[in-house]
Amino acid sequence: MKQNPYLLLAAATLFWAGNSVAGKMAVGHVSPMFLNAIRWGIVLVVLAVAGRREIMADWPVIRQHRWYLLAMGAIGFTIFSAALYSALLYTSATNASIEQGGIPLLVFIFSYLLYGTRTTLAQFGGFVLSFAGIILTATHGEPERILQLDVNFGDALMIIAILTYGFYTAALRRKPQLHWMSLMAALCAGAFISALPLLWAEMAAGALILPDATGWAIIAYVLLFPSLLSQIFYIRGVEIIGGNRAGLFINLLPVWGALLAVVILGEEFQAYHAIALVLVLSGVLVAEWDGRRRASGART
Repeated sequence: MKQNPYLLLAAATLFWAGNSVAGKMAVGHVSPMFLNAIRWGIVLVVLAVAGRREIMADWPVIRQHRWYLLAMGAIGFTIFSAALYSALLYTSATNASIEQGGIPLLVFIFSYLLYGTRTTLAQFGGFVLSFAGIILTATHGEPERILQLDVNFGDALMIIAILTYGFYTAALRRKPQLHWMSLMAALCAGAFISALPLLWAEMAAGALILPDATGWAIIAYVLLFPSLLSQIFYIRGVEIIGGNRAGLFINLLPVWGALLAVVILGEEFQAYHAIALVLVLSGVLVAEWDGRRRASGART
């Protein structure tokens, strides 16, 4: 498997999709901010031990860019995870998975806003399609509800989550050259530090739920699969077939997520879910097809 990029990338997106299902299963067994904080704290320790040589070699670069790296960890890891786990208190894992399918298009939008990346008509059309799918999911198949600001609180939190991760991914374009373990450790440091105030707020509000046996099993899954193995598999897949081709596999995330939510959680797959899934994936594929077509044309 370690030499098959397609299996590696499919597994990576499957593990990421499982994060939404795990977050839904965590309700009542471990509170969102505790799950968020312990996740990044333990991953930080694991990376600090396993990658200590790489971190020491990269330390001058890490120190030079420390505020950027800490901020990226807070934005991309803590805020996204906190919004995702909190959203799952109020909405379904199916909704959360489909809404995450809009992340690639938001990366494109933020790349334009931050770096002036040019927009084509096809890419704009792709964004409109994906955004329509997100709105359809967030309003549970009744788009007119958005005019009345009648959106499920969990789905509103998911919109915040995908906006946050879209910005984070686009902003990573400015990341310094580091070994992947050094980069992950620095980002996890920012994530853990920024997760502590949220954990304190949860405790102060009397909403802290310490994990029971099920909660610890969920934590173990989140640590091993979405946080560690998925990163290793994705990075290896990129090394084998390149970032552009590997990026297409991210489109599997909402598909895996919806499938897992139905099979594991027994959630009902509604007609609007199917329509939204088609819209989201079609939008991303149209935008990526146009981008690849233009890149291919530029090389010839």
